[in-house]
Amino acid sequence: MHSFSDQAGSPYAPAAGLIQATDGNLYGTTAGGGTNLCGGSGCGTVFKIGLGGKLAVLYNFAGPDGSGPEAGLIQATDGNFYGTTFVGGPYVCPGSSTGCGTVFKVTPRGELTTLHSFNGSDGSGPWAGLVQGTDGSLYGTTFNTVFKITLGGTLTTLHTFDGTDGDSVSAGLVQATDGNFYGTTGLGGASPY
Repeated sequence: MHSFSDQAGSPYAPAAGLIQATDGNLYGTTAGGGTNLCGGSGCGTVFKIGLGGKLAVLYNFAGPDGSGPEAGLIQATDGNFYGTTFVGGPYVCPGSSTGCGTVFKVTPRGELTTLHSFNGSDGSGPWAGLVQGTDGSLYGTTFNTVFKITLGGTLTTLHTFDGTDGDSVSAGLVQATDGNFYGTTGLGGASPY
């Protein structure tokens, strides 16, 4: 349908899957490319592609609004798309030269709002995507936290991992029929694997 390239200004490196929105089009992210440079390469994009293969970039990340969206999007019940950027944002994380990552909303027309910029103390490096809970809020993970964020952008840290109970979270969450959220950690725990 579409072949990505690393030509200047083009989106490339789609690291996550697509979603089909209520309008029938497919939506996704690229971790690199776009019209703005971050550290010598593109900051990433949000794109739409029709079932006939016509691709349109909806948004080009610039760095302060996020960079490197590694995860895919979700379309929430309000019709907008929500996602995370692994790095970027206005805060530089301790021990790093990059931003701590963001949670964003983008409309089907490509208008982006940064809902939350992580600063390190409330988490950093949201690698995975979001899930909308039955309460309407969004739930996700950073490298060492589980968080809840409202569609209006109010973030609550639900759990901070300390290593003994897990570490290195790179996967998202699922809400089970009991109403609770379940997930995995890449490291930590009793073994510590």
